[in-house]
Amino acid sequence: MAHSFLYVSICLLAGIILIVLLTAKYRVHPFFALILSCFVVGLGVGFPVADVITLIKDGFGNIMKSLGLIIVLGTTLGILLEHTNSTKVMASFILKKTGEKYAAMAMSITGFIVGLPIFCDSGYIVLSGLNNSLAKRTAVSIVVMSVSLATGLYSVHCLIPPHPGAAAAAGIIGVDIGKVILIGILIAIPATVVGYLWANFAGKKFSMSSNPEDITADIKKTASTKPSVIKAFLPVIIPIVLIALKSFLVIDKTGAYNWINHFLILGDPVIALSIGVLLALNCKKGWNKHSFSLLLHDAIEKAGGILIIIGAGGAFGAVLAATRIGEHFSQSISLSTLGILFPFLLTFILKTAQGSSTVAIITAASIVLPLLPALGLDSDKGYLLCVLSMGAGSMMISHANDAYFWVIAKFSGLDMNAMLKVYSVATLLMGLTTLLMVYILSKLL
Repeated sequence: MAHSFLYVSICLLAGIILIVLLTAKYRVHPFFALILSCFVVGLGVGFPVADVITLIKDGFGNIMKSLGLIIVLGTTLGILLEHTNSTKVMASFILKKTGEKYAAMAMSITGFIVGLPIFCDSGYIVLSGLNNSLAKRTAVSIVVMSVSLATGLYSVHCLIPPHPGAAAAAGIIGVDIGKVILIGILIAIPATVVGYLWANFAGKKFSMSSNPEDITADIKKTASTKPSVIKAFLPVIIPIVLIALKSFLVIDKTGAYNWINHFLILGDPVIALSIGVLLALNCKKGWNKHSFSLLLHDAIEKAGGILIIIGAGGAFGAVLAATRIGEHFSQSISLSTLGILFPFLLTFILKTAQGSSTVAIITAASIVLPLLPALGLDSDKGYLLCVLSMGAGSMMISHANDAYFWVIAKFSGLDMNAMLKVYSVATLLMGLTTLLMVYILSKLL
């Protein structure tokens, strides 16, 4: 049954509104919101129930095939780095190099590096004690310190796999994850710098002092169990190097240098992250069987929650693709002039409306996928730019409906006024900066 562009658009809009209402207002888990939206859109355009279910299964399965192991291994790596105190070792090393005079810069850099394998909320919780203690010791405003750390973590969380939003977008759009990681790191640097500069500029206007938990005893207690600096950094650096080599070196298909092919396979994200996990295990001696088992269970449970959201996003994308909404848009609206601006704006609106960067970028990727030809992004270069522009959109604007917003406020003792004027504005500036960098990249590639 053929439907008009207006009718298909109304069905799509109904699905989006349902996702926002269920997740933002009624706090329904994103998995159920996305699956219900599949039925709203699918049944709305006239698909039989059996066909909608088949599309949901296919979309869910396809995204699991490409991302399942990456998310599980990335989550496991992050948890192991937390447990072995590797994150504190990295933070202490960076602070030693920058000096206490630049404590806020040290926390920003720490957030960026620690945030590569660790989700932003977990990373902030782990580092908040150190952050609060430094703020007290150096007399730097807790607002400056906290927003510097928060934006460093946030920039990589929104742009770089194995973080769920960026990983899901790469899987849905069909872009090489290795290139998203490497280019994403370069794009995230200016965003981190802008977040840090704004924290210093705006945060100084707030003379708030924190009432942090004293972690000195905890540091002394665990000092003997901390890994060396090299051991702490290797689980983060080695996977990135391996992925970089595979993504930018040409695999020899003639077989003349077969050893190169065997070496480059180490750069497959699954193998590279597995190596990172093994290196993280080396950060602690004398593993206890029970505690190790609990850590792995925690990693699997955390990854499972992420995977079902990503799978539901893949299902939503499959339903949208089946409606041929891309053809409707291309025939009715000239999207070619918008290019990377369209996925950016769509993700920005979804993020601001419902709060979750992950849900925003997954939903946007599902909508944008069939529109890539109309947007002029139907190429390897276009896929990469599209994913990065959605990452930029997913940064802004973090405010009271974002769980990470409250993690920062709770663990640093910041009030709503400081959070909105410093942190929320920082996310806006970071998103716009990232979009600018993606635009510059589009002219250079």
